Amino acid sequence: MTPANHLLAVTLLIIFVTAPKPAQSDWINLTGAETSPNIAEIYVMDDHVKVKLEVYVGDLSSFEELIPDDWIEGKEIKRASLEERIEHFASNTLKFISDDGKNLPAQLLLVEPRMRVDRRSPFAGMINPYTRQRVPEAPADKRVLYAEIIYPFEGKPGHITMVPPLDDEGRAKVTLGFIAYHKAVPVIDFRYFGAPAKLKLDWSDPWYSKFDNPNLKRHHKSALMSFLYVEPHEVRHEVLIRVRDLEQWMDLGLRGTEYIEVDELGTLRQRIESFLLAKNIVKVDGEALKPIMDRSNYVTVGISGIQILEQPQRLEISTAIVGVIIAYLTEGMPQQVSVDWELFTDQVRQVPATATDPAGPLPTFLTPDDNVHTWTNFLKNYTPPTVAQVALKDTVNKLSIPIGSVSGLLVIFMALWWLWYRRQHQQSFRLPLLTVIVGLLIAVVAFPYARFSVNRPTALISGLSNDESELIMHSLLKNVYRSFDFRDESDVYDRLALSVQGDLLEEIYLQNRKSFAVKKAGGAQARVKQVEILEARAEPSSSEGKGFDVKATWTAQGSVGHWGHVHTRKNYYDALVNVQVVDGHWKITGLELLEEKRLDPYAKTETTEDKS
Repeated sequence: MTPANHLLAVTLLIIFVTAPKPAQSDWINLTGAETSPNIAEIYVMDDHVKVKLEVYVGDLSSFEELIPDDWIEGKEIKRASLEERIEHFASNTLKFISDDGKNLPAQLLLVEPRMRVDRRSPFAGMINPYTRQRVPEAPADKRVLYAEIIYPFEGKPGHITMVPPLDDEGRAKVTLGFIAYHKAVPVIDFRYFGAPAKLKLDWSDPWYSKFDNPNLKRHHKSALMSFLYVEPHEVRHEVLIRVRDLEQWMDLGLRGTEYIEVDELGTLRQRIESFLLAKNIVKVDGEALKPIMDRSNYVTVGISGIQILEQPQRLEISTAIVGVIIAYLTEGMPQQVSVDWELFTDQVRQVPATATDPAGPLPTFLTPDDNVHTWTNFLKNYTPPTVAQVALKDTVNKLSIPIGSVSGLLVIFMALWWLWYRRQHQQSFRLPLLTVIVGLLIAVVAFPYARFSVNRPTALISGLSNDESELIMHSLLKNVYRSFDFRDESDVYDRLALSVQGDLLEEIYLQNRKSFAVKKAGGAQARVKQVEILEARAEPSSSEGKGFDVKATWTAQGSVGHWGHVHTRKNYYDALVNVQVVDGHWKITGLELLEEKRLDPYAKTETTEDKS
C-alpha cells in the first residue's frame, strides 16, 4: 500500500465511525459467498450494467478510485480527477467487456459510508464436510464503502465479460462475493468472483441467460416446477409457472406483448387459476378428489428462494412468475398420491418435481415420456399428531396409600369400638387397649412399605406443583396448536373444544390465525411443531369459579413449506391462563395474554424480530 493510500484508509476509519446503520435484510444463504468481505450485486439492464458494491473497510486500497476527494484530510496528497479515476476503475479494477471486445465506460452514481447488509448464512462458521474447512463468516467489522456504478452500452450485446480486480499475475486482489441478474432474473446465486466470467445474454427470454462457466448458476434453474406436499388431512399441489410459458396453452388476454399492466394482474391471475385447476390431475389413493384453489401469487425467484410480490407493479411477461397452490382434503394420511403432469414446452422438456412428506423432501424430474409423479407412503414409524383430552388422572400425582398402615388403622378402629363396648359393660379393657397399641405399631412400621395408588379426586387438589403445571400447560397448548393442523374450520373448532371451554374458542382461533400467518408465504398458516414451556406456576383461582390461575411463559415454533422453501416462525408468549377440571379433564377456561413477540428461530444468543 502506498503512503497516500495508507492515509486514505486511516482517514476513512475515522469517517466510518459515525456511519449510520441501515435496516437489516432477511437473506438466506445458498453458497456462503454472501459472507465475503466485499460484495457486488450486478444487474444487466436494457442499456447499461448497474453495480451495487460494498467494499470492506480493510480492502479500501484496492478500490481507491471510488473514494471522494473531500474525505481526504491530507491536502498535500495529489490525486487524479474523479473522471480520470473512474475511467481507470472501469479499465483496470472492475471491468465489463462487451462482445465487441471494448471495455464499457463507468459512471459513479453514489458513494457513501455504510454498514454492510446482514446476509444470513446458515453455513457460516460450520465445517464443510467435503473440504473439512470452516466456512468463513462475515467480517466482525461491518463498515463498508458503498458505491453504485453504471456501465452504459448500446444495442443488445450477445455477451458481456465481467472481470474482478486482479493483480499483475491475474489473481484476485480481494475476496469478492457477487450475484448477477439479467433484468429481474437472477442468473446465479451468490458465488465467489475470482476470475473473468462471460455472461451469455438471451434478450428474448432473460430466464435463459447464463454464464459459460457451469459453476456459475442458480439454484432455481427451471421456470416450471411442481411441488407435492403430503400431510395428515391435506395434500397440496403447488406449481410455479412463467406467464411467458403459459402463452403456449392459453390466451393471456393482455393488451401488450411485453408487459402485464397493473390493472391486468388480477384478471390474469384468476384465468391462470382456472386453467391449472383443470390440468395436472391429482389422485389420492386412486381417487381424483375435488381440487380447492388455496391461493395464487405473483412471485420472484431470488437468492432467498421464492418471494411473494407484495405490491402490485407492472411486470415483464418474460420474467413474471405465478405460484399457484391447489389443496385436496383427505382423511388421515394417504397411502399414495400421484400427479399426472401435462405441461411441457419446447425449451422445458424436464420439469423438477419434489414430493415432501413428514420425513422430508424427495426430488425427481418429469419428462414427456415419464410424466406421472407418484408419492408412496413408506413412513413406517410415523404416527400422525392427534388431539386428545387431557385427563386429570394423567397429569396430577395420585394418592399413594400404604396397605399396612391402612390395615393398622382398621385394627385400631375395631379395637377402639371393642374398648368402648367393654367399658359400657364394665368389663376389663386391657385386651382391647393392647390391640390398639398393636394396630398403632402396625400402622407406623408398615407406612414406608407396600402401597397402592388411587386417582386424586378434584376436591382433594388444593394446589399444583410446578412440574404438574408445566405438564398440564404443555398438553393443553400442544392440543390447541395441533387443532390448527386441520383445514376445515368446523374440524378445528371441534378439536379446540377438547381443550378450550366456551366463548374462549373463537378468541383463541382468531389469535392463532393472526400469530402464525406467514407474510412471505402469502399469508399461509405455519403449523406448530414444537411447544416449549419456559415456566408455569399455578395458584388457586381468585375468581368465583374453580380451578387454577397459571402464570405461564412458553414458545411455539411452526413452519410452512411452499414452492420448495420452508418459512419458520417462532413466537414467545407470557400469559395468565385459567385451567379447570371439566368432567375429569383439564380445559382452558380463561386466557389473558400479557406479552407476545416474534423471535428469530435461528438466533444463537439473542432474539431479533423476524421480518417475515
